[in-house]
Amino acid sequence: MPTFRQRNTLATLLLLAAVPVVHADDNVTATFSGRLHYDVARFDNDDRGTDERANDDLRAAWLAVSGKFYGFDYKLETEVAGQRPVARDVYVARSFGNTTVTAGQFKQFFTLDDRGSSNHIPAVERSWLAQTLAPTYRLGVGVNGYQQGMFWSGSVYSLESIDAWKTKGRAAGGRAGYAPWREAGHVLHLGAALAHEHYDNPGANGASPLRVQPRVAGYFGDNSRLNLVDFHSGRDVSVDKYGLEVAAVHGGLSLQGEYGGALYDDGQQRARVTSGYLQATWLLTGETRPYDAKAGRFTQLKPAHDSGAWELVARIDHIEGKQWPRDLSADAWTVGVNWYARKHARVMLDWTDTERRDEAANRTLDRTGVLAGRIQLDF
Repeated sequence: MPTFRQRNTLATLLLLAAVPVVHADDNVTATFSGRLHYDVARFDNDDRGTDERANDDLRAAWLAVSGKFYGFDYKLETEVAGQRPVARDVYVARSFGNTTVTAGQFKQFFTLDDRGSSNHIPAVERSWLAQTLAPTYRLGVGVNGYQQGMFWSGSVYSLESIDAWKTKGRAAGGRAGYAPWREAGHVLHLGAALAHEHYDNPGANGASPLRVQPRVAGYFGDNSRLNLVDFHSGRDVSVDKYGLEVAAVHGGLSLQGEYGGALYDDGQQRARVTSGYLQATWLLTGETRPYDAKAGRFTQLKPAHDSGAWELVARIDHIEGKQWPRDLSADAWTVGVNWYARKHARVMLDWTDTERRDEAANRTLDRTGVLAGRIQLDF
């Protein structure tokens, strides 16, 4: 873990770098933002597999500065909660009417669950679909736009990022959808995404192996990883991904579901991952889940009362990976409650029951319950 001195030094450098910007004219602007997520987890282990241990940690500590620079938008964002700072969004963008072109490192366009900020997702953990298939932050060039309820986006990107340069390869992907109903409290969202990725020599010549290993029992569940896909022979691997998404909002009720998969091929062997989830939320205090039709995603909730907003969450999740001779799967159901104390402060509590299975041997590997919580602040 970085020392407080290291974190404070980084924060100070960001602030000092932006001081001249803050006092510049309207052609150059700066806005500071950040987030703190403190997570805890307690486990109910069965007598199979390796037990998980209770844990807590500062999971996210992000600092960012964004604004305009003579007609261009920019954002510089870093994560300082780990052992060393990690770059997140680092890009410049230019808008042309309803279309925006972005260059640098940014989150790629794939899945409804991944497109929403971690500040706004209703469960502590994202779905397994988003965890395993979404490319997240990569270096590339992208374009996105909107028109009369339709949204679209696409990018060409490297499989490297600023901090993960051992993953070699290139890719292209896109996401599009339509929201025929998009008023507050009355939303219908339909979307789809495709991506093609080409990994160069995974496991050889200094390149990282290509592995898909979701933490079935959550962020602290290292012993419950499920080794769905493993390519490390050095042969190039092509990956074709797809995703389908639907969501609806009616008053305080929201429903959301996605299904997707990926096919991996290195010329000698193939692997396949499929995943899907269904999720429902219910705001008990009169609010409605906010939706941004221009980007096709859910955004930040503002409580309607001084006492805050209360939200109930339920989700079922499934994932399966086949790579001969393995055929592994996992299922989970989650129930949770969220208290939005203010627009920028939230407390979350989830219970998730997970099961890992070896489908080829027709046996359960383990069953683990997880009580996960988060205290969240953002600005």
